[in-house]
Amino acid sequence: MFFSFDGIDGVGKTTQMRLFCEWLAARQLDVLTCRDPGSTPLGEQVREILLNSDENTPIAARSEMLLYMAARAQLVDEVLRPALAAGKTIVSDRYLLANLVYQGHAGGLDIEAVREVGRVAIDGLMPDCIFLLDMSPKSALQRMGDDLDRMESRGDAYRERLRAGFLKEAGRPGSLIHVIDADRPVEVIQAELRKIAERVLAG
Repeated sequence: MFFSFDGIDGVGKTTQMRLFCEWLAARQLDVLTCRDPGSTPLGEQVREILLNSDENTPIAARSEMLLYMAARAQLVDEVLRPALAAGKTIVSDRYLLANLVYQGHAGGLDIEAVREVGRVAIDGLMPDCIFLLDMSPKSALQRMGDDLDRMESRGDAYRERLRAGFLKEAGRPGSLIHVIDADRPVEVIQAELRKIAERVLAG
């Protein structure tokens, strides 16, 4: 089983993922957590380039998207497929949805082109369930500190486009994205996540 968490920065993914994984482990499931980009030697190096490059290393939107996709392809081959084959339950911090939104809806690239490159990168491996933690960008920003990475520091208008893009993807026919109101107490959000996961695991 493959779960992923997504949403704009500041919505509480880290906390909710941790509690969710503890719950899965308590159900005697063998849980593997990962982050995208990251979780492989190549992925971690790409992550450093993407999130922490300074203004002297400009990264064009297409280059940015392709770097993310390269890291994800490595993640699929090196970590995800072997883990699923071994019967593990995967919980990932972001996956393909993030690129559709960050570089497509918010970044100006052709969304269907990003989607097609994504199909190549993931080689057919999609999550069984995607949790989209949603709240207003202003509320999310208030939860974040001053030390913002390259993606987090793109401004209010960009964050508004991100949220709109996430919600638009969630509304696509056949979407596996569950929109979760993240502007509520932690335990209330977690209870909803677990309720949805119980249905997915039972199915």
